Amino acid sequence: MTDRRVTFDFEVDFSNGGGIQGQDFRLDIEGEDISDDLLAEHIIRDMNLLMVGEVRILNKEIIEERHKRAKHATDRGVTVEDATLIDLSHTIVEGMITYKGLPAPLICDHISFLDSHDHYDEGTEFQIGKIEMVANTGTYIDTPAHRYRDGHDLEGLKLERISNLPGLVVRASGTEGRAIDWQTFAACDLAGRAVLVETGWDKHWGTDQYFEGHPFLTEAAANYLRDQGVHLVGIDSLNIDDISGGTRPVHSVLLGAEIPIVEHMTNLSALPVEGFRFFAAPPKVRGMGTFPVRAHARL
Repeated sequence: MTDRRVTFDFEVDFSNGGGIQGQDFRLDIEGEDISDDLLAEHIIRDMNLLMVGEVRILNKEIIEERHKRAKHATDRGVTVEDATLIDLSHTIVEGMITYKGLPAPLICDHISFLDSHDHYDEGTEFQIGKIEMVANTGTYIDTPAHRYRDGHDLEGLKLERISNLPGLVVRASGTEGRAIDWQTFAACDLAGRAVLVETGWDKHWGTDQYFEGHPFLTEAAANYLRDQGVHLVGIDSLNIDDISGGTRPVHSVLLGAEIPIVEHMTNLSALPVEGFRFFAAPPKVRGMGTFPVRAHARL
């Protein structure tokens, strides 16, 4: 079923005087339409308005657009066999460029099937592959050691920070401008969650456009996420930071608080806003701060 939202203006009069107005509001709806009375009820309840006299709904229009509000789903009672798994990672292939200036991966045989015939009996053969790549390849996770000399590395990652986390998708696609500020997250319950920011930028993966003008978080957004107690932050963009300058405040804030970052994600549009568990476990490598992950979610 296609998601639908309603766009509308409203005017609210208070019974004790005064009023408020709103223009071009958008709200998730179930079904194909919504009454003015139900819209008025949503406005009063969601804004915690008291002493409301009259609510007028103006210029109402139903549009097709992905829902942005959480449905308060729960995963209690769901078994692994019943669950749906959603892949959120790009495929690593030889020659791909994840970030301009970094080398592409080289994938080849260390021992080919043919070479293995010298070591095994007839009818038995094996292949051992070899990959040469920088750690920042494909969909990868950053640990504090990526930013700070004394930060913990992949070996120091706690599993509860990267595996079976309650997930939340914050839909930032379609917003004006590139900077995603703290207000985008203010309506969400963030504590203890993997917060995945869907910008829609992954649609440019594999093109030159991917490297130019990507969406990013502001430092204020990073501070807000840290202060709200998130466990991990992911994004489907080239970088979680603005790279036009030499500072990386979002990396600095989040990794300084030991909050892992997953960049270059994809397929976040396939997830609901909540009601899923998130996984992004890299290998346990001592002395490395970044590594590719098979990020995925279990609905």
